[in-house]
Amino acid sequence: MVEITLETVKEHNKPTDLWIIIENKVYDLTKFRSEHPGGEETLDEVAGRDGTKDFIDVGHSQEAREIMKKYYIGDLAAKDCKNKLPLR
Repeated sequence: MVEITLETVKEHNKPTDLWIIIENKVYDLTKFRSEHPGGEETLDEVAGRDGTKDFIDVGHSQEAREIMKKYYIGDLAAKDCKNKLPLR
């Protein structure tokens, strides 16, 4: 397992280099950005930060969670985790 610090995630905050955190896991969504059903702008708004609340609020499907797996690049460093236990 690769641990990625919040500081590192924050550096990837633009449309051409877009990482987000969902439930303490880090995803590189750069290549998925143009395919995102909710529009590119919604990903741009959470680029480089924790998008867990936004992700849960939208109510993403199990299918969306399956798609996410191929963009997973590592876990948020333990020192940066807000919640030590998984949200689900």
